[in-house]
Parts: sequence; C-alpha cells; structure tokens
Amino acid sequence: MEDTLKQYDEALARCKEVFMKKTKDYGTAWRILRPKSLTDQIFIKAQRIRTIEETGENKVGEDVADEFLGIVNYCIMAQLQLELPSNEGMELSPDRAEELYDAKAQETRALMIKKNHDYGEAWRDMRISSLTDLILMKILRIRQIEDNQGKTLISEGIDANYQDMMNYAMFALIRLHA
Repeated sequence: MEDTLKQYDEALARCKEVFMKKTKDYGTAWRILRPKSLTDQIFIKAQRIRTIEETGENKVGEDVADEFLGIVNYCIMAQLQLELPSNEGMELSPDRAEELYDAKAQETRALMIKKNHDYGEAWRDMRISSLTDLILMKILRIRQIEDNQGKTLISEGIDANYQDMMNYAMFALIRLHA
C-alpha cells in the first residue's frame, strides 16, 4: 500500500500541475459548465481512449495518459460544480481553485485508501482497458441518475461515481507510468 500512496500522490501532482497551469491560462472558465456537460467531457475522453485501445491507432497523437489525466481533472471539476453554491461566482482565484482542488483530491484519495484495502489492490492485475470500461459504465450510470433528476432508490449518488471514475483514471495513470 505504501507504493500505491506514493504512486497515487505522484500522479495526482501531475494532474494538479496541469489543472493549475490551465487555471492560470484560462481562469475557471469550467465553472460555466453544468455537471451534465462535465459528464459529457469525461465521456469524450474515455471514448477516445477506448477507440485507441480497440483500433490501436492514435491519429491525434496525444498520449492516452493525458486523457486519463483529463478525466481526473474533469471529475474534480464536476464534484466542485455539484458542491459550490451559485453565489460562489464564476471566476475563482487561483488560490481558491487550488484549495478546492486539494480538498476534493484528498477526499477522493481517502476513499481510494478504504476501497483499495477492501479490494486488495485488484486494480494492479486488471487490464487498463477494463479501467476504461469501468469509467464508461460509471458515465452511463451518472447519465441515468442525471435523467432521474439526481434521485436514486438504492445506488450511490453522482458524486460517488465521479470519485470512482477519478480513482480508476488514477490507477490507469499509475499503471501507464509504472
């Protein structure tokens, strides 16, 4: 587990670095996106990964790891959009954005630690393509919950699904860079 935490933190640092650089370039323009739109952004990235996995072709040339990194950051943005009050404002200072990013990242990391313990690091023996499929399945679940106006009878909510997708993407990043 010690290796996992070190690898997770290294991958998360790469994700945060990209997030912060884009925040400095673009501000928090992502705040205009509704959670449904963020779900679709994650879908686009996961679908591109799956297409590359199935065809073996990457015509755009961007690394698949960059797509998993994007999924991590979109999952954090989506969790923030679900939580931030509308009066928070569209433009967040870089310091505020970083503070919020860190809080969501640490919350999701804590969930990973619990689940990783219970599942015995099974992800280390999984194919990366299975992680991709799990992300796509979670997207379909989120879409169904969104279509049901956020109501579920027995299932986890949208935020938990974003956390799971983030952790699957983190596992893929670890596996791709290990």
